[in-house]
Amino acid sequence: MASAPADLPLFYNDLVPLNTRDHATWQARAVDKAPWLAHQHAVPLTAEEFPQAARHFPIVFASGENTVPLALMGLNEGVNVFVGDDGTVAENLYLPAYARRYPFMLAKLQPTSEELSLCFDPASGLIGAFTDGQPLFDGDAPSAATQAALQFCEQFEQAGQRTQAFIEELKKHQLLMEGEVSIQQQDNAQPFVYRGFQMVDQEKLRNVRGDVLRGWAQSGLLPLLYAHIFSLELISTVFARQVQQGKGPQVQPLPIPAL
Repeated sequence: MASAPADLPLFYNDLVPLNTRDHATWQARAVDKAPWLAHQHAVPLTAEEFPQAARHFPIVFASGENTVPLALMGLNEGVNVFVGDDGTVAENLYLPAYARRYPFMLAKLQPTSEELSLCFDPASGLIGAFTDGQPLFDGDAPSAATQAALQFCEQFEQAGQRTQAFIEELKKHQLLMEGEVSIQQQDNAQPFVYRGFQMVDQEKLRNVRGDVLRGWAQSGLLPLLYAHIFSLELISTVFARQVQQGKGPQVQPLPIPAL
């Protein structure tokens, strides 16, 4: 049986191509929880999700070569203030499409091929030879549930390509800068400082030529930039939720020398 790529993205423990030979009688279970999100503090976003996501999370950009937009669901590694340890998601929360497509995704079965196949994570516990759930196949044909999953994954891939073009435009105009956020708590003398992400340089944005800004306004890129900028105000809100949930960063006591 053909296997999927070895380099697995966030959430995925394994990838197997969906096919009638091995999965003809398998079913997909509906879920009301997202345990794969429970301890993820940053989840990839597509650019077109910015307006919705900005109402809930700070939006930043990953540092390094692989610059992608991220929804910050926590400020510290392993902390998600919107999803409980059992995967219970806060009410009325916008879930990024990256998380909603799990356990499915499109992947190349051969490195030299451009063809993408619908795959799934068999370790998810959401797809298997269950007696309950939605069938993955109707005879030899994909079921309605499988067709819906395929369509969603295809739309996500297309949104990902548009997001990459968005990132390239930001890089072209050198609008991304290394970010730093300092949060001062009343009871602590030293502020908590967060780094390791990128954000839009607002000074450079103000100096972009008028004709470029008009083009961005017409294409819809400019509102996305401001959605990102305005969302940064939510960093302090996420920090407060961490503290409230007892997941805030701990202040280390000063070492006391032995007398």
